[in-house]
Amino acid sequence: MPERAVRTAGRVLALLALGASGIGAAEPVATAAEVAAAEQLRDAALRSDEAWALVSSLTTTVGPRLAGTPGDRAAVEWAVEALASGGFANVRRSEVVVPRWVRGEAQFELLDPVALPMVTAALGGSVGTGDEGLTAELLRVESVDALRALPAGVARGRIVYFAGRTARTRDGSGFARAVRARTEGPSAAAAVGAVGVVIRSIGTSDDRIAHTGTLVYNIAQTRIPAVAISNPDADLLERRLASGRPLRARLRVTARDLPQQRSANVIAEIPGTDRAGEIVLIGAHLDSWDLGHGALDNGAGVAIAIAAARLIGQSAVRPRRTIRVVLFANEEYGLSGSGRYVADELESLARHAFALEADMGAGPVFRLSARVSSRDWALVQQIQRVVGGLGVELGSNDATGGADTTALRRRGVPILMPQLDATRYFDVHHSANDTLDKVDPQALRQSVAVFAVAAFLAARFEDTPGRLPAEATR
Repeated sequence: MPERAVRTAGRVLALLALGASGIGAAEPVATAAEVAAAEQLRDAALRSDEAWALVSSLTTTVGPRLAGTPGDRAAVEWAVEALASGGFANVRRSEVVVPRWVRGEAQFELLDPVALPMVTAALGGSVGTGDEGLTAELLRVESVDALRALPAGVARGRIVYFAGRTARTRDGSGFARAVRARTEGPSAAAAVGAVGVVIRSIGTSDDRIAHTGTLVYNIAQTRIPAVAISNPDADLLERRLASGRPLRARLRVTARDLPQQRSANVIAEIPGTDRAGEIVLIGAHLDSWDLGHGALDNGAGVAIAIAAARLIGQSAVRPRRTIRVVLFANEEYGLSGSGRYVADELESLARHAFALEADMGAGPVFRLSARVSSRDWALVQQIQRVVGGLGVELGSNDATGGADTTALRRRGVPILMPQLDATRYFDVHHSANDTLDKVDPQALRQSVAVFAVAAFLAARFEDTPGRLPAEATR
């Protein structure tokens, strides 16, 4: 019997099975054999600790992996070895030029009525103050918009303090609302004459730790130094400011830029069968900030991507499309790796059928969203039916994807987005507390199961996926 006829018969059997179980509203897009294989992948992932072994190995043998550092280079070698020994094909490095920023030291202390040092971290990319530091009066604002609404001259010569808090949310939206203070705040403050910036850490932890992360300098403005302080220190600062009396502070930062370095995207594949020229991409970023060990951000994502693809490679039902794992360089400090990948793959982007990304900790996945053509939404529903029993609800069809797949989405590549639960993620994100003990092995297994099912069914999908409208690119 021809393959298409076999697949059609399989779909009929799957539809009958769904009807008998009382589940199906949407027509299945996979055969009964494919659904059974997906369920076997799901169950195998729930029994496996391979992802845990991977994240443990990466954080233990390499540790922090800031772009351009020896740790970054060691991580590339680790990834090549992990993928080659895991049975992947076409394991390769793709060179990426990355910035090299040195954190140096950062101190912030209140001076009135007595000196009081605070737990401080320079924001990624911050310029330094010089060894002598700077002293100025503080000006509190809640947000970038509030700063811009102030009368002219109010911020001149002062250190602007951004007081906005990061709300704890499951989908990361609290972070998305708060992070403008970090990314836009320094240049917004410079535009109104400020000499420095301090922000309440973009994080939800009550621990006395500071959270770093990249700022984005506007080339039209003077670059001024910027730091984050811990949430408990920010609370104390605000209590002092509440008196209404002027409050002076001293800021010292020795951060600096060094010449660019070479890093690499690490790429490997599980080859497909009759549609091997088409690609289902599972991405994660290999780099991390330097304060912690990079376990949740993004060692867990690296482990999810590798373990999910490897399970598919071990399945008796082979993927029709090629599963490609891409471990991107330098997501944290400029998205160098994803930019390089798109430039390298411009001619083949039309053959990228779907893209997934793991970059919000270990999970568990709580929702499956996507950005696919309306006629391909049935695939998303099919995936959710297989993993729904793991607590995964069906989301929307307006997903943005992750940071490293944004450039692919903007060029029309359909996105599948298993959403990892971020309720506790921003307690440790970009901080010294991002260590292996924060990874929940059970959540990690569930996340691997969902990613494996999603990538497998996408790789077996009979239809040619519809492309998304191209978006404006910067």
